[in-house]
Amino acid sequence: MIISISGIRGILLNRRNIPIMSMPIESMLLAVNSNFLVFSISSDDMMGQSFASLVPTVAAAESAIGLAIFVITFRVRGTIAVESINSIQG
Repeated sequence: MIISISGIRGILLNRRNIPIMSMPIESMLLAVNSNFLVFSISSDDMMGQSFASLVPTVAAAESAIGLAIFVITFRVRGTIAVESINSIQG
């Protein structure tokens, strides 16, 4: 609970650039992973442990997509500041 709250707080307080905003997302994934493991052990079921093995896959996909967005944004805008990204229209 404390890890997920600190992750949400980190996203809300660190709005300077995108890489710093993605770090609290990783901590929230860690909180979800630890919840899967704790509830799996307490309920004596292996399903939580199998879901916990999928969390690193989601984290790796999120990191790869985030890195691609960083590179494209830096090439187009010359910066990865959040203030300049808000002006992008799609």
